[in-house]
Amino acid sequence: MTRRPVTILFLCTGNSARSILAEAILSRDGNGRFRAFSAGTQPRGEIHPLTLELLGILGIPARGLRCKGLQEFAGSSSPAMDAVITVCDEAPIEALPALPGSPVTARWGIPDPAKVPWDEAASRAAFLDAYLALHGRIARLIALPFGEMDRETLRNRLEEIGQSA
Repeated sequence: MTRRPVTILFLCTGNSARSILAEAILSRDGNGRFRAFSAGTQPRGEIHPLTLELLGILGIPARGLRCKGLQEFAGSSSPAMDAVITVCDEAPIEALPALPGSPVTARWGIPDPAKVPWDEAASRAAFLDAYLALHGRIARLIALPFGEMDRETLRNRLEEIGQSA
């Protein structure tokens, strides 16, 4: 796991909110040590407007972000991944296609803010809650000594991060 930058794919069902937020956070905070990607098992086709609104308010670049499917990362010309982290409970981590790099997998269940019944204040609060949960977990991910861990240790540490508040 000494290859740099470390490549992380954040996976969820729709690739419109949580995984996009995670990709944007790691891209901003990873200081060039990480390459972040996101995908959905059933992509919605567009990024949720409140995702883009929140990124804009927080000053996090959204340029280049787009809704995409998991199969985009399964081809031989796709970037090799070090880890795939599902950020929802619905994405079937066990049924992942073979991905270049034979990544370790971990689950970080984050409630889907896009599923909150529309109410302006509650919806925006749900997106902020998802952002804050992801931001905290990604800060811990960034602090991991990737070059010093074997695959099993990395998987265990990523799972531990996913169980944190």
